[in-house]
Amino acid sequence: MDIWNGLDQVPADLAGSSVTIGVFDGVHRGHQRLIATAVEKAHEAGVPAVMVTFDPHPTVIFRPDHVPPMLATLEQRAVTAARYGIDAMLVVSFDREIAGWSPEEYVQRVLVDLLHARAVTVGDNFTFGHRAAGTSDTLVELGEKYGFDVTVHGLLTDGTGEDAHTVCSTWIRDRIVAGDVAAAAGALGRNFTVRGVVTRGAGRGGAALGFPTANLYFPDEQALPADGVYAGDLRILPTQKDPKGALVGDMPVGTHLPAAISVGTNPTFGDETRSVEAYVLDHEADLYGRKVTVSFIDRIRGMESYPDLDSLVAAIGRDVSETRRLVPGERG
Repeated sequence: MDIWNGLDQVPADLAGSSVTIGVFDGVHRGHQRLIATAVEKAHEAGVPAVMVTFDPHPTVIFRPDHVPPMLATLEQRAVTAARYGIDAMLVVSFDREIAGWSPEEYVQRVLVDLLHARAVTVGDNFTFGHRAAGTSDTLVELGEKYGFDVTVHGLLTDGTGEDAHTVCSTWIRDRIVAGDVAAAAGALGRNFTVRGVVTRGAGRGGAALGFPTANLYFPDEQALPADGVYAGDLRILPTQKDPKGALVGDMPVGTHLPAAISVGTNPTFGDETRSVEAYVLDHEADLYGRKVTVSFIDRIRGMESYPDLDSLVAAIGRDVSETRRLVPGERG
């Protein structure tokens, strides 16, 4: 998949496209419907499917104190979009100049002049242009004027009665912050996953406890589950040196390996730095400096403080047993 970092990176010889537009944080099931339609329209027209997204999040301009923690990095959005058939991702650096464009100016500059859109797919809550003056209805009208087809999808809803909720990034973010990663996975269409480089921690996991962990640290902008212990998996990302199937220690690259995961600080030792620590079951390797993904399947318990090492080791042993029960096993 091609990634165009900025409007000036769109190829001048692009003859047409099928476009879907949004932040796409998490690329959840609602987003996947938009992508599926954009890909279908692209195949019909014989043009590439293009996902237009924004970095940073538009609220950085309008409400910098209310920028939500992101469910997925730009890299994760790109990987997921490619998996669902997107051919190119246009990353728009949302700034005050672009925010000041009228809805029609936005359509002319981006959709018509740059992307030569044949079809555009959005959700019915889509807004664009100065002060969000443009709506999905506005886009339909402008599509008729400039000669591109517009498909508007209603918001996806899960549950019934009092349990009904819109599938959206805000709802998913709230579930993750509450530690309900299983509910978040239902809306995402896959397990919530973080991606990062394994960093050296205090070293207590292996030396003192007998449970060596891969430690990851994230900026505040990254959404993380509530402090506690989770069942999930760890996957070493392939490189040219170590392609999928290669071994790092005895851990196969590219394979999802069951892991007991701790999120938070270490209250027993008085540590205040928040981290994600994954103990991979039945495998051992030096993962320092390796890029990995950690996926969360279910919550086991909250974060607790223990009076001594023996109590902590016993608790971790129970966490490992529960992980074995919850995680089906290794998978490619």
